[in-house]
Amino acid sequence: MSVVRDLILQADDQLRYPTGGELRSMVEFLSTGANRLSVVRILTDNEKKIVDEASKQLFSRKPEYVAPGGNAYGAKQRAQCLRDFGWYLRLVTYGVLAGSTELIQKIGLEGAREMYNSLGVPMPGMVESMRCMKEAALVLLSQEDAAVAAPYFDFLIQGMQTPC
Repeated sequence: MSVVRDLILQADDQLRYPTGGELRSMVEFLSTGANRLSVVRILTDNEKKIVDEASKQLFSRKPEYVAPGGNAYGAKQRAQCLRDFGWYLRLVTYGVLAGSTELIQKIGLEGAREMYNSLGVPMPGMVESMRCMKEAALVLLSQEDAAVAAPYFDFLIQGMQTPC
């Protein structure tokens, strides 16, 4: 769930104290806490802007999604699509806070492919929507902050591309 938790559990499983290297990893993780919190605050404060921009990008690239018969055609379907954008953005913020992709994997990827397939939502469309969300989010961050957030978006995108 987080670097500190994982390192402690690993040492405990082996009935030992954390090594010097593990302690240095913890210090590094803890020293970046203010920066990670700043990234999360920017993403959280701009959720609507990010979701709006990402959906604008997606639907301009894939107009068939909002055309009659498309998966985001109609107010209800579009609202559900935008809800999912916000949900995945929140998962990215959890990853940034924890310094781990574990929550993204457990909450956002396990079972997502099956769910979207059962609903008839094309996975390539979900992948493209996450790329759009990444682009919309990263332009709001400094280069340093974008480097913190980007790997979590990339993990999500890669996880959606990977076959079951």
